[in-house]
Amino acid sequence: MDDTFYIEINCQQKNHSDERVCGDVFLSKRIKEEGRFIIVLSDGLGHGIKANLLAILTSTLAANFTEERQSISRIADTIMNTLPFDEVKQLNYSTFTILEIDGEGEAKILEFENPKTVIFRGGSIFEPSWNVVVLDSEKNPGREILATSFRPKKEDRIVFCTDGVVQSGLGREIFPTGWGQENFEQFVFDSIKEEHDISAVKLAGRVINKANLNDQFFPKDDMSCAVVYFREPRKLIICTGPPQEEESDSEFAGILEAFDGKKIICGATTSDIISREWKKEITDSNVITDPELPPVSHMEGVELITEGILTLSKVNEILKGYNQSTKLGKGPADEIVKLILDSDEIQFIAGTKINVAHQDPTLPVDLELRRTVVHRITRVLEEKFLKEVSMKFF
Repeated sequence: MDDTFYIEINCQQKNHSDERVCGDVFLSKRIKEEGRFIIVLSDGLGHGIKANLLAILTSTLAANFTEERQSISRIADTIMNTLPFDEVKQLNYSTFTILEIDGEGEAKILEFENPKTVIFRGGSIFEPSWNVVVLDSEKNPGREILATSFRPKKEDRIVFCTDGVVQSGLGREIFPTGWGQENFEQFVFDSIKEEHDISAVKLAGRVINKANLNDQFFPKDDMSCAVVYFREPRKLIICTGPPQEEESDSEFAGILEAFDGKKIICGATTSDIISREWKKEITDSNVITDPELPPVSHMEGVELITEGILTLSKVNEILKGYNQSTKLGKGPADEIVKLILDSDEIQFIAGTKINVAHQDPTLPVDLELRRTVVHRITRVLEEKFLKEVSMKFF
């Protein structure tokens, strides 16, 4: 696959207005060693806890069998055999869309009774060739799965949703039969035309906000919209901690200076080293935006300068607990998180010299180890946010 691609994956959701739990489940998984991505969106019948449990079971089965490279019929049969079928309503208890992007750049989509997946390319809708896979097993004879595969190009977007989106507004005079697939597609098309580099998270959010508006802010069903965006990577480097050997200061500062992307420095000693090597002045701020952390500082060529270990430890805690309802403040750690979430490739360059200020026995032991904090942030960024992260220690 073209290694200049970054694959941004995001899903935004809204619960049925009477429920605290969403009956749709979105699952994304990156198999780093194979360069594969597996993405599943499942819609459990109805809403609430029961729907959520059915969707969890469906999405987990779908992801696991896809990871094992099982056939389309095997995946579909297993899911349908596991889940009950409503004989009265003649409805499956869960629907699903599965998207796999392999290490060679091929995208494969399986779709079962979810609204049609749409691919936006170059100012229009791209229509790959869809195949209808008819199951011939004893329990599911004649059941149909839609399948397609294609090779994404840079700036492509794959957009898929649950029926709470396309059926939003149902019964209102403006949408007597619901918003509909055509209106959904046109809305996404117009959003991309208006903002050609709109992120996956922003586009998915716009769709959900519109669907919520259609239902006059009382959703009659769970709503989910997932967007996969193939684009140029947005890069960020975080520089923290003085190198173990002073002879490495020049190389350390040079890597930061040559980096093509946004830059953050965490640590007073670290910023002093960069300031000296770059021959640029640091401007301190006295505005306290987080009572737990010292104020930020500024220097030409750097987005942000903060305190070191304490700030990074808080960054890690924010990222671990982050979800769709998280509201970020204006503190130093919050600002770092905003920059991280807006970036795709994050590089850490970290010095390993022990800071004597952190030898206080009242502080946690691992606060002494900058490497530990960096590793923890890296793990959550890779596993939870599917970011590309690299580390270099001095």
